Amino acid sequence: MTNTICTLQPGTAPLLVSMPHIGTDIPADLRAHYVPRALQVEDTDWHLARLYNFLGELGASVLMPTTSRYVIDLNRPPDDAPMYPGASNTELCPTRFFTGEPLYRSGQAPDAAERARRRDVYWQPYHAALAAELARLKAQHGYALLWDAHSIRSEIPWLFDGRLPDLNIGTASGTSADEALTAGVVQACAAYPQFSTAVNGRFKGGYITRHYGQPDQHIHAIQLEMCQSLYMQEVAPFAYDEARATLVQPLLKKMVASPLEISRRRYEK
Repeated sequence: MTNTICTLQPGTAPLLVSMPHIGTDIPADLRAHYVPRALQVEDTDWHLARLYNFLGELGASVLMPTTSRYVIDLNRPPDDAPMYPGASNTELCPTRFFTGEPLYRSGQAPDAAERARRRDVYWQPYHAALAAELARLKAQHGYALLWDAHSIRSEIPWLFDGRLPDLNIGTASGTSADEALTAGVVQACAAYPQFSTAVNGRFKGGYITRHYGQPDQHIHAIQLEMCQSLYMQEVAPFAYDEARATLVQPLLKKMVASPLEISRRRYEK
């Protein structure tokens, strides 16, 4: 399925990988509202499709948007409730860079009507596609695994203190995926001690993980927020680093494959 909002590549395995922040497009009719810096979309989850180039081998379905998170954040709830109360948060329609400065020219931030329009035009189609693919996978296999793929600069003082662990696994504090699946991901990481790992630390999973992960309905959701320093330059021009990426890709593949294998043993007896 392909439209102007997102692309879905259906797979054969009971696995859907969502990459909600890889889009880079800001529609032409909106660009004049942003400060010039925003048009460089620096807070994109850069190069994830390339980094996860093994997903075809796993038979995964892959869902990717075309629109930048600066237009709308597909990993925020439709009512714009904060994901992390008490911490710095970006909104459903973000108004700040990750560094805290305004995204929009003075007086140009979207009003309530514009936010509602963007939700209808961009957010709803992505989530309709996500929900429909999970339903298809569950109907076919009896269960489904959702992997929500993200990346971020390793140091962003406005959002978090210090430097992030390399690999941040989120399961909504254990509610979005069975404990055994999470343990499988952690065990995969243990074989690669050169990469630091956290589970349900600063990043516990956003709206997608929290909303779609329903272990009692045999749908398990895991988010990975990984530091971009593992595979690319964290400053402009945000170039992909093949040498670094090659070092982390074997681990990344095992992290995704492990809960899939555990699920198969459990559900396909």
